[in-house]
Amino acid sequence: MRELDYHPNRAARSLASQRSATLGVVSFGITYYGPAQMVANIEQAARERGYGLVFVTIPALSEVEIERALLELRSHFVDGVLLVAPLVGVAAERIAALCRGVPYVLIDVAENSGVLGATIDQFAGGCLAASHLLALGHERMALLCGPSSWHDARHRVRGWRLVLKEAGLEPVGEAEGNWTAASGHALAHDLLTNHPDMTALLVGNDQMALGALRALHERGVAVPGQVSVVGFDDVPESRYYYPPLTTVRQDFAALGRESLAALVEAIEASPGDAKLPPPRVIQPELIVRASTASPRQG
Repeated sequence: MRELDYHPNRAARSLASQRSATLGVVSFGITYYGPAQMVANIEQAARERGYGLVFVTIPALSEVEIERALLELRSHFVDGVLLVAPLVGVAAERIAALCRGVPYVLIDVAENSGVLGATIDQFAGGCLAASHLLALGHERMALLCGPSSWHDARHRVRGWRLVLKEAGLEPVGEAEGNWTAASGHALAHDLLTNHPDMTALLVGNDQMALGALRALHERGVAVPGQVSVVGFDDVPESRYYYPPLTTVRQDFAALGRESLAALVEAIEASPGDAKLPPPRVIQPELIVRASTASPRQG
């Protein structure tokens, strides 16, 4: 092969196998850390399995945009499709119809969605974060949530609320951001104004937590001396925040591998194999750093 400078010809292979060895990816929100990491790790996992990728980014979460993206991918004769998008309000049956027989998986799919995919247990991550603050003795916690149109955000909030409810507590305040540091900054100011008695803040992602830390500093509120802060994602910079951020780590590399494996299995399955396995679930991990401590007494 070296002497002849031989390289496998993907087009020739596709003629023999009736497959293109190409997968399509529909993505939304890749300016955010989580979706960007999902796409990067899917690309790596696909390369390791011998597949090329075709990407289509959608500007809005709508059935029209998803259909446009899927039609574009079908023109590339892809063997399967991965959807990296929080498909709230788009029924699984409609996605199946739009894919028109092409195998597909949803990345970070809701566990009870009834479709093929892989997910990080966002609910468990929310429980880890709230349980950590509860174990430290916090009873006056505020919630700074991600956008409710993303199932990740909703499940994190569900975990927070369950832990508080089981402890006989209610959040002292709640606000919904848009994943950005700017929204975390503005909303933390609002929470501090309206709920000055809070001793802890549960935040939907690390970017909003960064903005919240800035707001707390501007108000002269010590972290963690007066308010403890917990984020979500464990972005690479979170250990360098001031103070270093306690957060929930997601294993995006495992998510990429598991999602790719699920799609390849669907592509290679026999026509009679109609039963789909449940989504593959990856557990998150609590990373404790210096932004959390027991509340001050008195």
